[in-house]
Amino acid sequence: MSHEHLAQELDDLAKSYGNRFLLEGAPDDHLPEHGMRSVDAMRLIGEELVLDGIPMRNLATFVTTWMEPEAARIIAENLHRNFIDHAEYPQTAEIEQRCIRMIADLFNAPGETTGARTQGSSEAIMLGALSLKWKWRGRREQAGKDLSRPNLVFGGDVHVVWEKFCRYFDVEPRIIPLQPDKYTIGPEDVEPHVDENTIGVAAVLGTTFTGHADDIVGINDLLLRLKDEQGMDVPLHVDAASGGFVWPFLYPHSEWDFRLEQVRSINVSGHKFGLVYPGIGWLVFRERSDLPEDLVFYENYLGKTDATFTLNFSTGSAMVLAQYYNFVRFGHGGYRYIMETMQANTRALAERITDIGEFRLIGDEGAEQLPLVAFQLEGEHDYDEFDVASQLAAERGWMVPAYTLPPNADHVKIMRALVKLTLGRSLVTTLADDIVDACQTLEKKGGLHPIDRRRVKTGTGY
Repeated sequence: MSHEHLAQELDDLAKSYGNRFLLEGAPDDHLPEHGMRSVDAMRLIGEELVLDGIPMRNLATFVTTWMEPEAARIIAENLHRNFIDHAEYPQTAEIEQRCIRMIADLFNAPGETTGARTQGSSEAIMLGALSLKWKWRGRREQAGKDLSRPNLVFGGDVHVVWEKFCRYFDVEPRIIPLQPDKYTIGPEDVEPHVDENTIGVAAVLGTTFTGHADDIVGINDLLLRLKDEQGMDVPLHVDAASGGFVWPFLYPHSEWDFRLEQVRSINVSGHKFGLVYPGIGWLVFRERSDLPEDLVFYENYLGKTDATFTLNFSTGSAMVLAQYYNFVRFGHGGYRYIMETMQANTRALAERITDIGEFRLIGDEGAEQLPLVAFQLEGEHDYDEFDVASQLAAERGWMVPAYTLPPNADHVKIMRALVKLTLGRSLVTTLADDIVDACQTLEKKGGLHPIDRRRVKTGTGY
């Protein structure tokens, strides 16, 4: 029987008895010769995704895994709306500007500013760092100095996108290594790396490794001193991808934003603690002059001249609208309540993990931190953090990552559990109990991974 006849027979049988995809493998390396019924295609993809983890049990990701039904409806109803078509969708463009103004106000911008929605913080960081390079080049050209050796200073606690920027845009990365007892950076770490070719310093508000913040105030003070004593005007960019929607509500008096003079640009991920599904980030400048005019393009598209400052062009409007939905739905008080709820459950989980007696927490008690618990095994065991993570996944489907830290702390193993709004108090209790069960199981059977016996007592030192 030919393939065409077999496909027809399977379709005929599917209409009467079942689904065609049950008797065929998933199309793989080429388009199938014949399609299938829409319900079959839907069920085929659904069956494939069964192999993925359950997002509600994913305590590894910072990205939002649940939104209200009303927000989901707004997203579904606007998936077809191309954000870049400002002439056709002017109100969507206005809503983007409202979001930028709200975020700028939240970050204490001193006056009129500008910014852009981006495809997550990665694009925002690329654009922000490009603005640092352009402004540095302009200063050097005006002074008649060499332009060939720009560098960017940041710590090993940053996201990989910072290294990508340096490689893609020909900037020397000056990466400050972490230490076994110090997982963020401060002015004493930054100062040896700064010179007249430094386009900027990047500091992190809420690292992905432990959830803590670099000493942004101290770095700002250092840069002000260098400006006053040596005439080096080195700007500071704050990578607030995770912390930008946490610190203003949990630590409103903590200065990390535009209240600090050298902070010229900030990025934040709407799809993290901005509580929006993946695909939205924001870049905000201190003032309009911090965005070099050379980086802005003016194009006449579909009958309207628009200024564009993005690496992408066509993109969806849905997540911009979803961000605005959250802003008007929750307001300042609602965001504060949500962050305080996450923080309360974080503290409850930290207490339960400490009570197990097998783990120590990472960081100073009471330190400003994202709503997460970072912890590591204490003492000698025949298993390690990677074994605990594997056992949790195998027994209960929890995705609690284990990992090593960046150089020079790359032999330090830790685990991390994000405590988002979907991890309520009852699930906190269940997770803690499951960690106990996982450790008891591993005590009996041993671990699955070769164990590096080098244990570094991080204690509470940062």
